[in-house]
Amino acid sequence: MTALFVVLGYLIAYWQFTGGGENIREKLKQVTLENQVLNTKIIQVERQFQIEQAAQSNLTKELNNVQDENIHIKEELVFYKQMLNGKK
Repeated sequence: MTALFVVLGYLIAYWQFTGGGENIREKLKQVTLENQVLNTKIIQVERQFQIEQAAQSNLTKELNNVQDENIHIKEELVFYKQMLNGKK
Protein backbone atom coordinates (compact mmCIF):
# COMPACT_ATOMS: atom_id res chain seq x y z
CA MET A 1 0.00 0.00 0.00
CA THR A 2 2.81 2.38 0.86
CA ALA A 3 4.54 1.66 -2.41
CA LEU A 4 1.30 2.47 -4.24
CA PHE A 5 1.09 5.89 -2.54
CA VAL A 6 4.76 6.62 -3.28
CA VAL A 7 4.30 5.74 -6.94
CA LEU A 8 1.06 7.74 -7.10
CA GLY A 9 2.80 10.75 -5.50
CA TYR A 10 5.67 10.42 -7.94
CA LEU A 11 3.28 10.31 -10.91
CA ILE A 12 1.41 13.40 -9.73
CA ALA A 13 4.66 15.29 -9.20
CA TYR A 14 5.95 14.16 -12.60
CA TRP A 15 2.71 15.28 -14.26
CA GLN A 16 2.90 18.72 -12.62
CA PHE A 17 6.50 19.29 -13.65
CA THR A 18 6.03 18.09 -17.22
CA GLY A 19 2.49 18.61 -18.48
CA GLY A 20 1.37 20.92 -15.70
CA GLY A 21 4.69 22.72 -15.90
CA GLU A 22 3.39 24.87 -18.72
CA ASN A 23 1.39 26.81 -16.17
CA ILE A 24 4.51 27.30 -14.12
CA ARG A 25 6.43 28.53 -17.16
CA GLU A 26 3.63 30.95 -18.06
CA LYS A 27 3.53 32.23 -14.48
CA LEU A 28 7.30 32.63 -14.55
CA LYS A 29 7.07 34.67 -17.77
CA GLN A 30 4.28 36.79 -16.29
CA VAL A 31 6.18 37.40 -13.06
CA THR A 32 9.32 38.26 -15.04
CA LEU A 33 7.40 40.83 -17.09
CA GLU A 34 5.85 42.30 -13.95
CA ASN A 35 9.32 42.48 -12.42
CA GLN A 36 10.61 44.41 -15.45
CA VAL A 37 7.67 46.83 -15.26
CA LEU A 38 8.28 47.40 -11.56
CA ASN A 39 12.01 47.95 -12.15
CA THR A 40 11.15 50.54 -14.80
CA LYS A 41 8.82 52.29 -12.37
CA ILE A 42 11.52 52.27 -9.67
CA ILE A 43 13.98 53.88 -12.08
CA GLN A 44 11.42 56.56 -13.00
CA VAL A 45 10.69 57.31 -9.35
CA GLU A 46 14.41 57.52 -8.54
CA ARG A 47 14.96 59.96 -11.41
CA GLN A 48 12.00 62.07 -10.32
CA PHE A 49 13.42 62.11 -6.79
CA GLN A 50 16.82 63.24 -8.09
CA ILE A 51 15.15 66.02 -10.09
CA GLU A 52 13.20 67.16 -7.03
CA GLN A 53 16.36 67.14 -4.91
CA ALA A 54 18.17 69.26 -7.49
CA ALA A 55 15.25 71.68 -7.66
CA GLN A 56 15.15 71.91 -3.86
CA SER A 57 18.88 72.61 -3.77
CA ASN A 58 18.54 75.36 -6.39
CA LEU A 59 15.62 76.92 -4.53
CA THR A 60 17.60 76.93 -1.30
CA LYS A 61 20.53 78.67 -3.01
CA GLU A 62 18.22 81.24 -4.62
CA LEU A 63 16.49 81.89 -1.29
CA ASN A 64 19.83 82.47 0.41
CA ASN A 65 20.86 84.88 -2.36
CA VAL A 66 17.59 86.79 -2.08
CA GLN A 67 17.92 86.99 1.71
CA ASP A 68 21.48 88.30 1.38
CA GLU A 69 20.34 90.88 -1.16
CA ASN A 70 17.48 91.89 1.13
CA ILE A 71 19.89 92.42 4.03
CA HIS A 72 22.16 94.50 1.80
CA ILE A 73 19.24 96.66 0.63
CA LYS A 74 18.07 97.18 4.22
CA GLU A 75 21.60 98.28 5.19
CA GLU A 76 21.63 100.77 2.31
CA LEU A 77 18.21 102.05 3.33
CA VAL A 78 19.40 102.64 6.89
CA PHE A 79 22.48 104.43 5.52
CA TYR A 80 20.40 106.75 3.31
CA LYS A 81 17.92 107.44 6.12
CA GLN A 82 20.82 108.43 8.36
CA MET A 83 22.14 110.75 5.63
CA LEU A 84 18.74 112.40 5.30
CA ASN A 85 18.35 112.76 9.05
CA GLY A 86 21.84 114.28 9.28
CA LYS A 87 20.93 117.05 6.76
CA LYS A 88 17.84 118.17 8.71
